[in-house]
Amino acid sequence: MGLDKLVFLLSTIRITDVIDIFIVSFMFYKLFALIRGTRATQLIKGILFIFIGSKLSEFFKLYTISWILNNAVTVGFIAILIVFQPELRRILEHIGNNKLLKPVNFEESRSNANVIEEIVKATYSLAGKKIGALMVLERKTGLRDIIETGISLNSDISYELLMNIFIPNTPLHDGAVVISNDHIIAASCFLPLTDNKQISMELGTRHRAGIGISEKSDAIVIVVSEETGYVSICEKSKINRNVSKEYLLNYLVENFVVEEKNTNSFKEIFQNLFENKEISKESVTKEELKEEVKKEIIDDIKEEVSEIVENQGDKVVKKD
Repeated sequence: MGLDKLVFLLSTIRITDVIDIFIVSFMFYKLFALIRGTRATQLIKGILFIFIGSKLSEFFKLYTISWILNNAVTVGFIAILIVFQPELRRILEHIGNNKLLKPVNFEESRSNANVIEEIVKATYSLAGKKIGALMVLERKTGLRDIIETGISLNSDISYELLMNIFIPNTPLHDGAVVISNDHIIAASCFLPLTDNKQISMELGTRHRAGIGISEKSDAIVIVVSEETGYVSICEKSKINRNVSKEYLLNYLVENFVVEEKNTNSFKEIFQNLFENKEISKESVTKEELKEEVKKEIIDDIKEEVSEIVENQGDKVVKKD
């Protein structure tokens, strides 16, 4: 009899039911993946404890406890919105950053391609001198609330300016620099610290701030350690420590140089759907951009080495 019921239930399942179950399961999986490792995990355990306690008190007829817990669950829905505000915001930002929700055209922008050389040079020059630095590279998620905490600059990116900003005991050295496209928007900005308890105790406030802003946005964060001189990359709540110069270069070219341009024009969206746009001859691939930036950096290194050799040669001649 049990087998007949099972066969009957299976026969009533439709394709739409399977799709429905799959979508709900996927949503719960992504939800748990987003809150894993945050304080929301402990809060969920507390809510489950109250719910189980409420059902047990009803079963054993503990009316006072049952009344308290039932009212706590009723009011709890409002409390959840308040307590889970950072996590809910993070989930909504994650949904909003989904490329499927953003109409794009397929033109490539290389406006910030020449900026990579300046950022990489400044980063490893600071690292070599063990000067702490924190650079936030804005992408799709706006950072206006972070920018407003600092000093507005809105200046072109240059190696010299980045070095001067982070030199110790200067007015702008304490805090983060926010970079958008090919401009330094603001300096001395305050970033939110991460609440993740699983992060290594070796990481200080600068690294925790880098991870914190990467949890709340899709920004790329470059962190230079003041103690070790290591360069780290923070993105999507994760940190990649002690990266090489070549790795940082390739990473920025892949994730920051070539960007998709969003458009709000429905006419352009419609045309993109039904027209095959040819790529302009002036547009370049990521690999070409990598080689171009690498060549510029190598040329600069050669010039610096040749200057050092010449200076050493002048010293030898003077001694003779």
